[in-house]
Amino acid sequence: MKVDDINSITVLGAGNMGHGIAEVAALAGYNVVLRDIKEEFVQKGYDQIEWSLNKLAEKDRLSQEDADAALDRVTAVVDLGEAVSDADVVIEAVPEKMAIKKDVYTELEAHAPEHTVFATNTSSLSITELSEVTERPERFCGMHFFNPPVRMDLVEVISGAHTDDETLDVIEDLAEEMGKTPVRVRKDSPGFIVNRILVPLMNEAAWTVHAGDATIAEVDSTTKYDLGLPMGSFELADQVGIDVGYHVLEYMHEVLGDAYAPCPLLSEKVEEETLGKKTGKGFYDYEDGEGAQIPHGEGSEDIKNRLLALMANEVAGLVENEVADPDAIDRAVMLGAGFPDGPAKMADQADIATLVETLDDLHEETGEERYEVVEYLRDLAESGSGFYGGEESEDGGLDFDNVAIEVREGIGHITLDRPHRLNTISTELMDDLSDALDILGDDDEVRAILLTGAGDRAFSAGADVTSIAAGGGDAVSGVEISRKGQQTFGKLEEMDKPVIAGIDGFCLGGGMELSMCADLRIATERSELGQPEHDLGLIPGWGGTVRLQRIVGTGRAKEIIFSAERYDAETMADYGFINEVVENEDFEERAFEYAQKFAQGPPIAQRYTKRAMHNGWENTDAGLEVEAQGFGLLFTTSDLMEGIAAFTSDRDPEFTGE
Repeated sequence: MKVDDINSITVLGAGNMGHGIAEVAALAGYNVVLRDIKEEFVQKGYDQIEWSLNKLAEKDRLSQEDADAALDRVTAVVDLGEAVSDADVVIEAVPEKMAIKKDVYTELEAHAPEHTVFATNTSSLSITELSEVTERPERFCGMHFFNPPVRMDLVEVISGAHTDDETLDVIEDLAEEMGKTPVRVRKDSPGFIVNRILVPLMNEAAWTVHAGDATIAEVDSTTKYDLGLPMGSFELADQVGIDVGYHVLEYMHEVLGDAYAPCPLLSEKVEEETLGKKTGKGFYDYEDGEGAQIPHGEGSEDIKNRLLALMANEVAGLVENEVADPDAIDRAVMLGAGFPDGPAKMADQADIATLVETLDDLHEETGEERYEVVEYLRDLAESGSGFYGGEESEDGGLDFDNVAIEVREGIGHITLDRPHRLNTISTELMDDLSDALDILGDDDEVRAILLTGAGDRAFSAGADVTSIAAGGGDAVSGVEISRKGQQTFGKLEEMDKPVIAGIDGFCLGGGMELSMCADLRIATERSELGQPEHDLGLIPGWGGTVRLQRIVGTGRAKEIIFSAERYDAETMADYGFINEVVENEDFEERAFEYAQKFAQGPPIAQRYTKRAMHNGWENTDAGLEVEAQGFGLLFTTSDLMEGIAAFTSDRDPEFTGE
C-alpha cells in the first residue's frame, strides 16, 4: 500500500487523543470514521471536533468553509463492523491498558479488510506484543501522536519486531500528509523516544527529593531556569498527570528492570489521588494555593548534572540498542516535549565525561541500578567525541541548529527553525542567525534576503523566556541579552541587500522586533502581531522602542507597545508596518516572488539608498551627503548603462552590481 491508496481512516476511541487524531485526519482531507463503545462517548468526541474546527475558523487558522468540509468528512459510529468495513488504516486510541487494547485488536481482526493497516497510538506499550494478537503483524505499527494532536507536530512511528518497511513508510507518509513531522523509532522499546527520556527524568527528580538531596523548588528551579526546559520537572508531572507518568514507569519497571522502579514519592501521590492539575492538587496546590510558583536562582550545578546525566544515559541506551540515532532523538524530544535543544546535544555541551563521572559517583554512593553507566556512553566519554562526534558539517558551515539557510535564484532564504517552540528566539538562535547573515552578506550571488519562520504557526512568537532565563536573571545579564539582540537584529538593518520578512502566524515581542529590521514585510491574513512586553512588566528590549516609531509613527508605536495587544495583518498594513497582506495558502509562493522582485534590482543603488535613508533618519545632512556620494558613484557603474539601455529598448534591465 502507498499513501495515495489511503482514502478512509477509522479512529477507535473518541477520547481526547482519539477525537484529536480524527480531526487531524479530516483536516488532511481523509474520510474518517470515529468509533467508541457507547453513543454518548462517540457523540461527545464528535462535538469536540466540531467545537475545535469552529475555533480554528474563528482564529483564521482555516476558513469556515474548510472547517465545515472537514466536519462533513467525519462519521461517528458505535458498531465496530460498520466502523472498519472500508478502512484503509485503523488508528487505535483506546485507554492505555494492554488487556483492553488486546481485546480491541482481537475483535478488530474479525471485521477489518485484509489490506487494512493497524496503527496503535500507545505511548509506551509493546508494539510487538499487541501485533501478535492479530493475523497481520507485518502491517501493524505504532503511530504515537502527542496531546493535543491538532497542535503538536510530532508523530513517533514505531516498528514492532514483525513490522515490514512498507508499513512504516506508508504511515510516515500518512503523518506527513496530516501535516505532522514523523520520527521513526526503529525498534520496539518501552517509552519509545520521548517518554523514554521524560519519564525517567521525572522519576529522578522525585528520587532526588525523596533522598533529601534537594527540595521540589530547587529541582524545578534547576530544570526550568538552569536547563532552560519549558517547565520544572514536578510542574510538568502535575500538568500531564502524575498517574500518567507513573503507569509508564510501572511498565518500564516490569520490562526493563529495577532501574525504572517508580519513586515512592510518585507512588504516594497516585495512592492519595492527588494527581496534579486535573485533581486540583499534586506537587503544587491548584485549588487553595498559587500553583507552580517556581523561584528563580535556587537551582544548583549538582542537580543539573544529575538530571543531564540520567538523560544522557537514556539517550545512550537508545542509540546503543539501535532504537534511534541522536539526531532523531533530539528532533523527537524538541518537537514532543518543547526542549530548546535535544538531550543528546545538551549532553555534548555539558561534557560527556563530567556526566559519566556524576553517574559513577551516584552509583558508588547508592548502589542503585539507574546510575549504572551505559557502555556506549562510557565509550563516548573515553573517546571525547560526544553523540555528534564533533565533526564539521559537510556543507562548509551552512548547517545550523536553530536556523536553516538556502540560496536560490539570487535569494538567500533564512528560516527560523524552531517550530517546536514557535520559533522563539534563544541566544543560540541569535548566534546562528548572526553567522547566517555573515555568510549570505558575503555571498555575491545573493541579491536579497528573505526571512521566514518554520511551520505555519509562527514567524516568531518572541523571546524564548525560559532559555534566556537560564543564562541568568540579574540586571547585568539583562543588559547583555538586550544588547546581543539589538546587535544581531541590527545586522539585518545594516545589510547592503534588500531584506524581506515573510510573516505567517504569530509575530510577537522579539519576533516583531526582528521583523522591524527588515526593509519590507509581507504577512498572511492569519498573522497576529504585537508587543506584549508591558504585560510582563518589561519593555521591548531588542530595538522596538526605537525602530517601531520610525515605521508607524510615534503615536501608533506607543499605542502598540502600551496596549500590549495583538493586531491582525490588515490593521498593521493600515498602520504602514506591513507592505502586503496575502492569502494564507499563497504565502510561500508569494513571499519568494516578492523577494525575487527586489533581488532583480540594482545592487549598488539599493546599497546606497539604504545607507542614505538610515543616516538621514538621525541626521538630515549626513543622509544627504551619503545620497550625493552614492549618486555620483552610480554614474561610473555598468548598472547605470544597463538601466539606460533597457529603458530605451523597452525591456527589463539585468543588473549585475558592477
